Amino acid sequence: MDRLKVVIADVAFDARLEREAAPATCAAFVERLPFESQVVHVRWSGEGVWIPLGDYNFGVGYENHTSYPAPGQIVLYPGGISETEILLAYGGVHFASKLGQLAGNHFITLTSNLDRLAEIGKRTLWQGAQKITFQME
Repeated sequence: MDRLKVVIADVAFDARLEREAAPATCAAFVERLPFESQVVHVRWSGEGVWIPLGDYNFGVGYENHTSYPAPGQIVLYPGGISETEILLAYGGVHFASKLGQLAGNHFITLTSNLDRLAEIGKRTLWQGAQKITFQME
């Protein structure tokens, strides 16, 4: 099963796991479902929101990694030079931290309500952290 539901605040998105391109990352994430947290606006990367996860270890390395996720793509940075994090692009993103450019594993793609992504980004920027939930559909 490759379908997820991602809910941020009051907006629900259908999503697809990228199992062929990022099998280890998808498997590690699915083991942790349902996954609940909060997104905050990125500081260095542009138009994105992220889930800071500190030293949380998903037990994966790099696969299907990118520094330039497209709007609706979700990446997992498995840790290393910066903390572990999950990032969702809602516009132009050049994935980075205070230590420089990062690359994250593109493992989920949102497939519905993409026209609401900018709204989520602006809400997070101006109103603060928003609840996010990932669950199998």
